[in-house]
Amino acid sequence: MKLYYHPLSGHSHRARLFLGLIGVEHELVEIDLSKGAHKKPEFLALNAFGQVPVLDDEGTIVTDSNAILVYVAKKLKLTDWLPESPAAAAAVQKWLSVAAGQIAYGPAAARLITVFGASFRPEEVITRAHGVLAVVEAQLSGRSFITAALPTIADVALYSYIARAPEGNVDLHAYPNVRGWLARIEALPGFVEFRKTPVGLTA
Repeated sequence: MKLYYHPLSGHSHRARLFLGLIGVEHELVEIDLSKGAHKKPEFLALNAFGQVPVLDDEGTIVTDSNAILVYVAKKLKLTDWLPESPAAAAAVQKWLSVAAGQIAYGPAAARLITVFGASFRPEEVITRAHGVLAVVEAQLSGRSFITAALPTIADVALYSYIARAPEGNVDLHAYPNVRGWLARIEALPGFVEFRKTPVGLTA
């Protein structure tokens, strides 16, 4: 498998993290976003939206970070990471949607301001970030991972932007369940760290 990625992209990190956790060998191809490599014709031929990550599995092209998680789990029949039962699969899908929605427009957007200079309103996205973190905190009460006793791709999808939320001035101190969950993911065999940026609360 070949993964086109950028080291500061949380979406890219989701895919890298999952491939690391399941021990799949893969080639990394860094796309230089600062030089507009994601908008070049050769990359747009892989992903018309001009976004990373992109997975190339021997000619099968998969775009969108959450779609990559689903594809790899399905291809390798990893039913521990993506359950087959309707209720368990729906629970995972709900949190994939949270990762693509509330997380993207909360902690991820807050980090985009400090890391990439995005023009979001800090007070708006930071407030939104704390709203979703409160829900995640409650979900993790009395449980080790977000939907089950063991990690699923839902945990992978949520991890990156929550872990680096302080870079966007989103303080995690009020969320002990979240911090414990982050530590449990980081202790998993094959864990791949998301590159840190000294900005926001981590400056």
